[in-house]
Amino acid sequence: MSCVPERSLIPIAEYDLLREGRSIVRQEAAALEQVAAQLDASFCAAVELLHACRGSVIVAGMGKAGLIGQKIAATLSSTGTRAHVLHPAEALHGDLGCVHPDDVLLALSNSGETAELLQLLPPLKRLGVPIVALTSSRQNSLAAAAAVTITIGRLKEACPWGLAPSTSTTAMLAVGDALALVLSRRRGFTPRDFAGLHPGGSLGHKLKPVCDVMRPREQLRIAPATETVRAVFTRYVRPGRRSGAVLLVDEADRLAGIFTDSDLVRLLERQGEGWWDRPMAEVMTRWPVTVCAEATLADVIDLLAERKLSELPVVDASGRPLGLIDITDVIGWSPLEAAG
Repeated sequence: MSCVPERSLIPIAEYDLLREGRSIVRQEAAALEQVAAQLDASFCAAVELLHACRGSVIVAGMGKAGLIGQKIAATLSSTGTRAHVLHPAEALHGDLGCVHPDDVLLALSNSGETAELLQLLPPLKRLGVPIVALTSSRQNSLAAAAAVTITIGRLKEACPWGLAPSTSTTAMLAVGDALALVLSRRRGFTPRDFAGLHPGGSLGHKLKPVCDVMRPREQLRIAPATETVRAVFTRYVRPGRRSGAVLLVDEADRLAGIFTDSDLVRLLERQGEGWWDRPMAEVMTRWPVTVCAEATLADVIDLLAERKLSELPVVDASGRPLGLIDITDVIGWSPLEAAG
């Protein structure tokens, strides 16, 4: 939590600071519009070259461009493209050994004349490693050596003196994100693939397939729809945590309906005890909302909140019950809390 309280009113003495900050953000935003408009066939060629790469994408840059390169490499890795960072100076002292002929180099340099980066070009050429250059123009040494060059244009830095890399690095980061995400779609990368690469933390949990977190079939009360209410609640007892629902199936073991604790209360309030010996088929909720085992937990949370459900059966492609998600299993997750 920030130790500086938010203020809705800005003192006159500080307004110049706010105005300058807004101006810098607007300048960088305008530069991104310019970069987006000038992306051309070279961007497509870069995507295809990276997609065809049988090895890894090696991302290299010096200084601020190198820091941007670290983020681009991380985004590539997390969206289905093997990538790692190579520091140009360290590469010249042995780290070049991590590069394989099947790799592709993504080189970042606004000027295209970064000395340490240019010194990498001869050994990379001998290895046969193609280069994708991300630079300001095609009139520089890096662009001349690259198989594909993506240009961001000669952008004015947001720094008051036009010196500190700011606008140019923002543009590099945006183009790097575009490469990674378009490439991810080109590879057919799915949310489930994303979940596999992000197993930790809140994000990893929400992206888990529901089959990993559901209550399995052997722990559920599953009974033929022809059974009576009394028989179901006395004979179909299962170990583990008690679920607030009974799943009713037909002769082919397909889900035919659901009967919850709330249904039981409402039934007793309306009908008294006479319905104890009636078939479940007469009192169950037919055709309940279901979910497949491949759905993510985030999808399930949204569905529970949207439809105001307490239990959600998990079924296979034939409609046979595989498990159940109970609202108590996911009540602590923020999307459900936000839905109120």
